Amino acid sequence: MKEKKKVVILTGAGISAESGIQTFRDANGLWEGHDVMEVASPEGFKKNPELVLDFYNQRRRQLLQVKPNTAHKKLVALEKKYNVSIITQNVDDLHERAGSKDVLHLHGELLKARSTNNPNLVYDCKIDINIGDLCENNSQLRPHIVWFGEAVPLFEKAIEIIADADILVIIGTSMQVYPAASLVQYIMYKTPIYFHYCPIKV
Repeated sequence: MKEKKKVVILTGAGISAESGIQTFRDANGLWEGHDVMEVASPEGFKKNPELVLDFYNQRRRQLLQVKPNTAHKKLVALEKKYNVSIITQNVDDLHERAGSKDVLHLHGELLKARSTNNPNLVYDCKIDINIGDLCENNSQLRPHIVWFGEAVPLFEKAIEIIADADILVIIGTSMQVYPAASLVQYIMYKTPIYFHYCPIKV
């Protein structure tokens, strides 16, 4: 039996926009009214944890009200013909809800929480995180999100996946956020790359 080709899909905010997930970079994006460092940095969390928790609590509530769109479902259909791995910059779970089996979240997952003192203590979380919500070691919980200025712990794994690709497909990202944008440097020579940018206003 012929082995299926390895297709790696790199997705960004544009693929989830049609589901109703606001993007960070469009005119009405989530950064509006907020300095990015106030709500998406360790410094912002230290300065005003209530603001940061509320920001992500609102996003989590929104995520639980939306559904995967046609683009998510089309990627699931690809699994019939190809060995598909998805590397996503998105923190939503829409790929998984659509049925994709192999998804790596570069920037964390909104429906998880983790300890502020031990990044290995990660919990499923579909409710608000509030001040006083503690991990098993009595440390405050925070969103399981990679904030600006923090390392991307799954980046090396993403490199391994992309280096093994027979085909790379880029969907819904302008490739402006690093280090995610640098992943294309690790693809094997002459591997075809298909780019579908779902436009969002910058």
